[in-house]
Amino acid sequence: MKNANNGAVRRPESLSVRVETDLRQAISSGEFAPGDKLPSEAQLIRSHGVSRTVVREALAALRLDGLVEPRQGAGVFVLDPRLSPDSGRQVERARLASILEILEVRTPVEVAAAGLAALRRSPAQEEHILDCHAALMRCIERGALFGHADFALHLAIAEATNNRQFTEFLEKYGDAAVPKSQIVTGDIPDSERQYHEQLVMEHQAIVLAISRCDGPAAEQAMRDHLIGSQTRHRELLQSDRLA
Repeated sequence: MKNANNGAVRRPESLSVRVETDLRQAISSGEFAPGDKLPSEAQLIRSHGVSRTVVREALAALRLDGLVEPRQGAGVFVLDPRLSPDSGRQVERARLASILEILEVRTPVEVAAAGLAALRRSPAQEEHILDCHAALMRCIERGALFGHADFALHLAIAEATNNRQFTEFLEKYGDAAVPKSQIVTGDIPDSERQYHEQLVMEHQAIVLAISRCDGPAAEQAMRDHLIGSQTRHRELLQSDRLA
């Protein structure tokens, strides 16, 4: 269904986000206190009526935020972030490592999607891609968080393949898989500026190639973008800022 104000499609909340939100609220309300064991995967599957994959995705999101910790053979336990002065740094490392893993999976799929989008996109889909790209550029120019806008652009490209499998692949991860500026750049202004400039060039190359119906160029531009993202994440994981 289209939104009457802007024509955008309102997407339903993913099942994993629903389970994550329920568990997050239970933790914040004190229903599960630090040290408590969460219900088992089997119990969560039954109580929420979802698959094992959905439950694991929800638990992974909580783990990345430093809220829970899996203990082999024992289950998943609620953490107290106040107990560890380094918990924030550990969470940042875990988040970066997780995003890097997802980027490695996304790369071959999205490279193929970009090539197909360049060949199959309709005029309306091209316009949607351009709109999403403009929204992303506005976020970057304002210095605002742009993870959602970045994901929306990649999703618009996937939709332009007219193959639902590409869209479902990206929707599985959601915009949590998209690198955020504050994670990638740390607190160094010059690094942040260079990173944003690089993102602008990479996304422009992808969008222009799709607009020109140049499949090989679109594939190469997407490959350069996602391989570049992988490289930036690896460099940050190895940097002294996280040591």
